[in-house]
Amino acid sequence: MSELITPILDNLFGYDMIIIIMAIGTLGYFLFVLWHADRVYSSIFTQGYSPDDVFDESEKVTLTKADVKAQKNKLRRMRETSEKYYTMFTNLTSIFPLMGILGTVVALIPLVEQLDAMEQSFFVALTSTLWGLVFAISFKLLDGILSPKIDRNDRGIEDYLERLELKFQEMTAAKPIANATNTTTSSVHDEVVMVESSS
Repeated sequence: MSELITPILDNLFGYDMIIIIMAIGTLGYFLFVLWHADRVYSSIFTQGYSPDDVFDESEKVTLTKADVKAQKNKLRRMRETSEKYYTMFTNLTSIFPLMGILGTVVALIPLVEQLDAMEQSFFVALTSTLWGLVFAISFKLLDGILSPKIDRNDRGIEDYLERLELKFQEMTAAKPIANATNTTTSSVHDEVVMVESSS
């Protein structure tokens, strides 16, 4: 067992340290993207899944097309930002096997000139490949946690935007009737009569 651990520890402060520093940075970035995905989710679903849950009765009357457009733009920007962060994370994750292979190549180049340094270079080659693969596999597993959240948010935003548009159409269709009823009647009795006569 010490035969395996000793070369790993010996090479830890060489090329392998670059891979480990990159892994720590990528882990931090993963946590940031995860936080952002949860923030997008909470901005959609804590307000309510449907625009009915978001707007109370007084707001339904005053909701304008500009309000709907602003909310749509905000949600679309959040989705685009989330997708951009996620794409960057997946690109960072795919670098680790390449860094391991690069370490292998860098360690094996001196072998051509010096056969007596072959043992040390061989260990450097193997440990850099080992670290690259370990972190690639680890971040691929973390990607499995993050990817469904990004997909869920995309579907949630699309569904919410569709519901918002439908709600706005319902509100604008109902608004002229409500205004006509309020302006042409002078009492509750007249309003009831007007409703009965119109039906």
